Parts: sequence; structure tokens; C-alpha cells
Amino acid sequence: MSLLGASLLVLAIPMASYSQAEQPPGLARKIVVFQPHFVNQPAQEALLRAVGGVGIKPLPLINGWAVYLPAPAVRALLQRSEVRRVDDDLVVRAIGAQELTVGVEKAAGGRKPPEPQQTIPWGISQIDAPSAWYSSTGKDVKVAVLDTGIDLTHPDLKDNIAGGINVINPKKSYNDDNGHGTHVAGIIAAINNQIGVVGVAPRAKLYAVKVLGANGTGWLSDIIDGLGWCVRSGMQVINMSLGSSSSNTSFAEAIDAVYRAGIVQVAAAGNEGSSQVSYPAAYDQVIAVSATDSNDQLASFSNYGPQIDLAAPGVNILSTWKGGGYAYASGTSMAAPHVTGVVALRLAAHPNEGPDAVKTALQSTARDLGDPGWDQHYGAGLVDADGAVEY
Repeated sequence: MSLLGASLLVLAIPMASYSQAEQPPGLARKIVVFQPHFVNQPAQEALLRAVGGVGIKPLPLINGWAVYLPAPAVRALLQRSEVRRVDDDLVVRAIGAQELTVGVEKAAGGRKPPEPQQTIPWGISQIDAPSAWYSSTGKDVKVAVLDTGIDLTHPDLKDNIAGGINVINPKKSYNDDNGHGTHVAGIIAAINNQIGVVGVAPRAKLYAVKVLGANGTGWLSDIIDGLGWCVRSGMQVINMSLGSSSSNTSFAEAIDAVYRAGIVQVAAAGNEGSSQVSYPAAYDQVIAVSATDSNDQLASFSNYGPQIDLAAPGVNILSTWKGGGYAYASGTSMAAPHVTGVVALRLAAHPNEGPDAVKTALQSTARDLGDPGWDQHYGAGLVDADGAVEY
């Protein structure tokens, strides 16, 4: 049965608020960052315990801890010479699809239906990825997907999944229990294998960094933990189809640490249709991506603003879904991985480039949209895969 022949069900990606059932009563979730000279983690945790804190996890990327603290402890910690600051542990959410259409295959007698014949989604063609494949397929470039996980057995993804981690609970699988991360991963690197769909960089290596729960929501501390894993594991590009309307110094320092490690970061601008770009996309060190439709017009839901660097397809995008299926979805979450895939194509052809050089290549070759030159809706324009590889 083809994808077009499948029964279709329209539903919404679950994006309920994060449960805090495990949070001790009367304690607030915070991030405590220590001075550069105070790096011993057991000593750090002992200091937190001394003021009534309950340590959640160390965050070596910023020399800090995620911790539950009673209110008086914040003032006590700020009076200690070992402590630089105390930040809120912000809630971060997957930038969910505006509408999701999941293909449900049915077969008589309960038999597994045949895999759908491969199609090239319109967004892949719109950014001229097939032309780029003559020069680069993203072979072996390490791409981290900070999201809800990836379907580890999906036939269009499994051979490209090279590893990962569940930073929420490292003892558990980084398999996708939501669907969002699998959709993002397929846009980046679904395999060119004659079934389903094909991604922008079909030979890139995917790493599932599960930082969001089954409801698509998580904590800044888990994002920072995941970013730290990416630095330690030698990732080359990170996709973050997630965001928060808020920022703090811990968030900014973590993003800067990844940038200084030479890793390209790409993030979705947000889906509020506003001029307030979400974080981390709003940080200078991140490539911020707005969403366009098949007519190269800004999607009605896409955020925009002075931080936008590039635009990419984000409306009615067909990609992989959890459970071995496929789905159409819309959102800047779908636009960002188109750019991430182009980064992988670029890095496979130019492996020694850093974040600034990669960004320059993509912006210099983008197809201008909207007002001439850069503008706050499309940035430098629609990302062009073939142009970026050949630049």
C-alpha cells in the first residue's frame, strides 16, 4: 500500500505540561553554578546538601548542578565564595506541530502491510537536496537530535542510528515515546532505500539525545546535560526543534560552550507567529530557522525577528513517525532539520569547517526571499543544499 493509499488520522502531538510528581514538597528546581576553581563534584554536592538541597545531576558543561532547593538556601548559597549564581531550571518544550496527520496502514488478517514505496518529500526537493547528493550525502557526519528520542527500529532510520543517550534517565532507552523526535530525524537523515521517505542527508549518522519526555516537555538542566554529552561525544551538528520563551545565563553559557567546542547548532524559531524568536534559536551562536510553505511564503505560525538566519520548508512535511510509520506535520520544528541536514552535507564535503564558516556558506548561497537581502522573516533566504555544498 502506498503512503497516499493509507488511511489517515488527524490528531495533535501530546504536549502536556511536565509532571513534577517527583519533586520534593517545598523545594524549587534550580541550577547552581560554581566558581571555576571549585570543580570537585562530590564537594559541590556536599555543599548543596549542607543548605538542605537535593542534588539531581551534575552539569559539568557549565560547572554546575541541577538541584532541588528550599527557598532560604538560595540566599545562603549566594553568600558562599564557591558559588557564582543560582538560576531557575526552566521548562523547555518540543516546538510542536500545528497539525499532524499520521498514516495508519491496515492489512487483512493482522498481517504487517508492505513498506510504502519511497517518495521524496516536497521540502527535500524545494531546497535542492537531490542535486547536492551528487557531491555529498552527509556520509558519517555525526548529527545529534536533542528531542524526544528516535524510533530505534524504524526501517527508514535504524541503519543510520549510531548511538545516543537518555539524559532524563540514563538507565532507560533513548527510544522515542512521543513521535516528534522521529519526525525530525527523518527529515535530517531518512535512508535512501526505496521505501518511505528520504532525508536531506541520507548517509549521516544520527544520535538520539533524549532530553524531552513522552509529553514533549523537559527541563533546561536536561538540555544542558544533553549538550554536554554532545561535546564529550564529538558531535558535529546539533538539531534543537525545541524551545523556551525565557533565557538565563546558564542556558546562554551552555550554548556558548558548545559553540566554542566547534559544533554547529541549529534550532527552530518557534510557532507562535510572533516577533519573539524562541531560545535557544535566539542566541547568536545558533542558526535560527523560520518556516516556509510550498510557495516559499512564511508560514502563518512561524516566529520571525532579528535573530532569524535562514528559512526552510515547514508546512505539511512528510517524515518518519514512531512505531515504524510516517506522518505529515507542520512547524518550525520541521524547518530546522532541513537546515541541519544541509549542514551535514556541507560538513561531509568540508570536514574541517567550524560553526561560523558553515553558517557563512549556507547564508551566502541561500535563495533570497521577501525583501532584498537579509530580512527578519526569512533571514538570508531559503536554504539551498546544492549551493551550500558547492560554495
